Amino acid sequence: MKTFTKRIVLFFAISFIISCGNADDDVFFGLNTGGEGLGKGKEVDECLGLGEGDLVLSIQEQFTTLPGKVSILFKVSDTDGQPVAGLEADQFTIYEQGINDECFNTISTSESAARISSNAQVFNNNALLVLDLSNSVLSSSLTELKEASLSFVDNVMPTTQEESFKMAIYWFDGEDELHLLNDLTSSKEELTAAINGITEDISNDPSTDLYGAVIKSTDIANELLTASIQGDKIGAASVVIFTDGTDQAARFSQAAAQQKVDDANQNISFFTIGLGGEIDTQVLSDIGKTGSVFATNKEELETTFNDISIKVRERANSFYLFEYCSPKRGGENNLAISVQTGSREGAVQTKFDATGFTGGCE
Repeated sequence: MKTFTKRIVLFFAISFIISCGNADDDVFFGLNTGGEGLGKGKEVDECLGLGEGDLVLSIQEQFTTLPGKVSILFKVSDTDGQPVAGLEADQFTIYEQGINDECFNTISTSESAARISSNAQVFNNNALLVLDLSNSVLSSSLTELKEASLSFVDNVMPTTQEESFKMAIYWFDGEDELHLLNDLTSSKEELTAAINGITEDISNDPSTDLYGAVIKSTDIANELLTASIQGDKIGAASVVIFTDGTDQAARFSQAAAQQKVDDANQNISFFTIGLGGEIDTQVLSDIGKTGSVFATNKEELETTFNDISIKVRERANSFYLFEYCSPKRGGENNLAISVQTGSREGAVQTKFDATGFTGGCE
């Protein structure tokens, strides 16, 4: 497979999605799921002989920038919808088909100058860790929960502090309130200190307002998402909820909580972590529609938190931005992207207008 001279960039989140400015105006990108999972793309032409694959490439957005740059934002997943992260440039092949081409031709790396755009902007990602600190947790598994939460923060937060990626920590008990433990921050140290500061006397209500926590955390995620896309940036958010039981406060219904999750912005991912024998795994699986894990005892908590942290990270890193300088100089042209990793492969096709394209693209 042909190797490009520069690397496709992986951007976090998540979800993560990228906003690139063109010569005139910033371009706003929103997640596009498409009718058949290909987003704005379609199945590749039969002349390429690629056939059906094990991977799905879903084009989220695309645009052209004079004098001749083509930018494609896409995500890669398997046929079960699981993200495929960490792909490298030499695992992709790009094909073009102009009006005079019978089929597609592999683009020349010497002519296309595949590269990262110098004005690409990383999207904003917000993660919410929501902890059940009702009496049952505080009295029997607080130490294990703190250790698991610290591991989660360490795994999810970038090694180098980045303003584009932030996390907030909330907790709930039986009160009609989602308590703030630590506000949104990009500082791993700040989050770590907040978790270490949790004590057994933090709660005044021994009950569990699980459905209220789901509703309130979803509202917060939606608000953060709206704020994060100001200035033509793209936002993504993840909500991770831990509990060791069922809703006992009976302040809100299961249906209301589930409806809130189902109606949430599609750029918000929902994960749940359950502990012990009193949880309702079906309820938590429905609320954690992106992913859910369960620990049978407190000794397994750190493992389950780590499982979710991997899912959050992989989902973020399954989005790719490819930019190159097309050798085409006019008209509407077809473009195909194929990827191969191990025995798995997949491809997607789209088109772009090269009207006005000239040389000089960098």
